[in-house]
Amino acid sequence: MGIGAAIGSVVPRRHRNLPTQWLMTDERLGEDLWRALDALPRGAGVIFRHYATPPAERRALFAQVAKVARCNGLVLVRAGAARLGRADGVHGAGRRRAGELRTWPAHTRRETLAGVKAGADLLFVSPLFATRSHPGGKTLSRAAAAAMLRGLPVPAIALGGMTARRFRTLRGFYGWAAIDAWIARTD
Repeated sequence: MGIGAAIGSVVPRRHRNLPTQWLMTDERLGEDLWRALDALPRGAGVIFRHYATPPAERRALFAQVAKVARCNGLVLVRAGAARLGRADGVHGAGRRRAGELRTWPAHTRRETLAGVKAGADLLFVSPLFATRSHPGGKTLSRAAAAAMLRGLPVPAIALGGMTARRFRTLRGFYGWAAIDAWIARTD
């Protein structure tokens, strides 16, 4: 039984059966993007970011990622306001179509509550551990992360230096997301 099923009784029906494992994409992945996508288990999620990629290249890359996601049975979420193409959802405050899910970045309690107010289906709480994405950045303590999650009607995904092993040490999270863990395979 997965963690999502284990907490199913406390997760509202509209939030059940969402992916518990996620890949966050960015330019840092380079050609490892394809290896990371192939490493994801069927039913996992991908948040396509690549914010620094020029618009035309970003749309073309998104189309390629969307094709892989469909073939591999992955949930694809687009980040940012740019029109990229059809996805299963949107990350953050971007425009969402009927039926799409909304994921939300949460680094503070205020951002967490903004996500709830915006109708987020999943909150991505970060950074829980030191991460190459934000070298030297301040991480959330376990107590701070727990305080951010307290009383929320939305499940949370642990992000920031995450691996499957680190996720197993956490409490109160529905799932986890990473970049490097999907290419390093050090678990």
